[in-house]
Amino acid sequence: MEQGLLLVNLGTPSALTKTAIKDYLAEFLHDRHVVDLNPLIWYPILHGIILPKRVPYIMQHYQKIWINAQSPLAYYSQSLCQKLQTNQPTKTPIQCELAMTYGQPAILSALNKLQQCKKITVLPLFPQYSTTTTQAVFDKIKLIVDKQKIGAEINYHYDYADHPSYIDALYIQIEQAFAAQGKPDALVLSYHGIPIKYITKRHDAYPQRCELTTQRLAQKLQHNHPDIPVKMAYQSKFGKGEWTTPNTSHLLTQMAKEGIKHVHVICPGFSADCIETLYEIDDENREIFLAAGGERFSYIPALNDTDLQVKLVWDLLKDVLQ
Repeated sequence: MEQGLLLVNLGTPSALTKTAIKDYLAEFLHDRHVVDLNPLIWYPILHGIILPKRVPYIMQHYQKIWINAQSPLAYYSQSLCQKLQTNQPTKTPIQCELAMTYGQPAILSALNKLQQCKKITVLPLFPQYSTTTTQAVFDKIKLIVDKQKIGAEINYHYDYADHPSYIDALYIQIEQAFAAQGKPDALVLSYHGIPIKYITKRHDAYPQRCELTTQRLAQKLQHNHPDIPVKMAYQSKFGKGEWTTPNTSHLLTQMAKEGIKHVHVICPGFSADCIETLYEIDDENREIFLAAGGERFSYIPALNDTDLQVKLVWDLLKDVLQ
């Protein structure tokens, strides 16, 4: 086959068991792209304190959101890949494969399935580039390509923070939510946070990419909803270091105390729903907002495997595929 498409998402436990969750978290938190600490200090803390405490805690939350014997991220990512395989815009077939940065399906096995392709386009499903996510994908693939001597021409897609089709897809999701749940007093865009030291040490432009998405989306919403303020925040802080702010939970608490009664929350940085969106936002932060005085909390789903997401992927790759 002439062309291949490799979709890459972050990763997820392969089963709803303590062993599978522990294995996934260990692989994820061993990566220096994610936790940039001295391994001699970090590994004993990770294996002696963090994993024993977090695995049972995380398992409880996965039990609430597991669908079709899979995590939501695995389910929606696989479904998206299958839909891309069967709904193609070109006459020449494109082989579509899915990989995870951590866990299964592994990047190596996905590349092996694409070994007959002369050209491979790598699309990390992270709309906003970060060294903690997108660059981790690129570095893993480059190591595999060098070691396995893969001869295909490989194109790396950087990100799509302000791509018109991405902004349009988010806008449509939001409009559909407004129509179904009612117009809110405010819209919150919640992105995954990163440590401040990564921004200064690595010159990671992730916050600027998130701000760009927010700016473009707010501009588009301004035409029909000039009365709805759009705010952005960062979630999923891990550890005691300084992370990007404002924190989503703090912002929602403040908004409720200031009289905001109905809020819609969307997570533009997540291409597929996962524990960070379905539990952390739609469960945990819902409770936080209501406890602080809010009355209605509406979570707007990720693009997942919708037709909007399928169209978005093909629009992103239009130039490369032609």
